[in-house]
Amino acid sequence: MHNLRKRVRSAVCEDVAIVRYDARWPELFDREAAYLRACIPADLICRIEHFGSTAVPGLAAKPIVDMLVEVSSLHGARIKIPPILQSQGYDYFWRPSFGDDVPPWYVFFIKRDNRGIRTHHIHMVTRRRIFRDHWDRLLFRDYLISHPRTARDYERLKMELAAAHPNNRVAYTSKKTAFIQRITTKAKKSPNQVLQPTAGRRRKRLKDEYEG
Repeated sequence: MHNLRKRVRSAVCEDVAIVRYDARWPELFDREAAYLRACIPADLICRIEHFGSTAVPGLAAKPIVDMLVEVSSLHGARIKIPPILQSQGYDYFWRPSFGDDVPPWYVFFIKRDNRGIRTHHIHMVTRRRIFRDHWDRLLFRDYLISHPRTARDYERLKMELAAAHPNNRVAYTSKKTAFIQRITTKAKKSPNQVLQPTAGRRRKRLKDEYEG
């Protein structure tokens, strides 16, 4: 238990750095998604989505690719996947969805590069209704893609929070909550808001639009 608390404290105190959009982020997602499908039992992984700011073309972000993985069984994922990924250097946490101990709990991994710097956050949940807030993140993603002005407002907020809380990931994340909830509510009410699956063709179109 002491070791776990130490790991959590260390993780939440790592630097919060916002960088300009990197057109390689979608490719980093695609590579990691393919890797996860190759090394994890196929019956456990259903759907893999790219969410968060690195999934929004042109948006400044922490250079960490957020991935939402639908698993067929949370229990199966908790038992079978950590030994596979931990043996390859991933950090594993059985993580609460809210605060320090508010359920539902889910499977969470941090992937790092050879310098120890975070590159990916991997969130594993099922499609059960209790994980609705996790899947709502895709609505937020797609709303930002469709509304550039809102995306710029979000970018400014993140820059301000990163400057105010450079070594406090908990504060940085919690202070974005009101904005995210407000936009997600708008997204749910939007008649034109349709969740778009992460797919190579869609990614190429968005990337071409950004670079063009």
